[in-house]
Amino acid sequence: MTDHKNTNDNDDLTDFGFESVQRGEKKARVRGVFDSVAGRYDLMNDIMSAGLHRVWKRLTVTKSGLRAGDVALDIAAGSGDLSLGLSRQVGPGGSLYMTDINARMLALGRDRLINAGRVANIRYLQADAEKLPFKSGTFDCVCIGFGLRNVTDKEAALASMLRVLKPGGRLLILEFSKPRIGPLEPLYDFYSLQVLPWVGELVLNDGGSYRYLAESIRRHPDQDTLKELMIRQGFERCEYFNFSGGIVALHRGYRI
Repeated sequence: MTDHKNTNDNDDLTDFGFESVQRGEKKARVRGVFDSVAGRYDLMNDIMSAGLHRVWKRLTVTKSGLRAGDVALDIAAGSGDLSLGLSRQVGPGGSLYMTDINARMLALGRDRLINAGRVANIRYLQADAEKLPFKSGTFDCVCIGFGLRNVTDKEAALASMLRVLKPGGRLLILEFSKPRIGPLEPLYDFYSLQVLPWVGELVLNDGGSYRYLAESIRRHPDQDTLKELMIRQGFERCEYFNFSGGIVALHRGYRI
């Protein structure tokens, strides 16, 4: 896999896929991407992952360690797959806060969970991962699934997530990563950089959004780099689990 890590020397610039943009511009452009894909977000997830995203999310819920009565936070919750599983884990005596920076995606997820009958123990809030609007030490578990790579300032977001965790609480980051099986790399590159934009154009008439999503995966830190980033922000007992040969990885770290 080609390494496309950010090499910008200008602190005012950040990555939007393979482009360099002003830091203040990225959030608006990411919002535009998800506004564009929201209506068929679940369909495209199934197409992009051949349905495997559902397995990866179930494994994440299993690794959450949540128990009945716990309080959990799902950041960049999107259409609510992780939120649905987490709300079941905490049960009617617990609470789940479902957040997304994108109002349209949050509304999509809220409607889906209401239709699934998950009402009593879920709260919905539009929120920025870099500045979470919660008191310190609120949550037993914080999850972010396929959202960290879209965050402009990952260090600020990780620091914010650490702050809102209770002592002993854990952060789970589910994200596309770097395949660890050599033959997968060229196939994965071809699929994500060539096939996905074509499918996005065919299904949504929006190849550009899926080109960005594929490029954003290349810009995202690999498994060990993200682990070190978590450690630098103060997380302890950090570890990761590779799914599907490392195409996706689940990182877990604790606030001690």
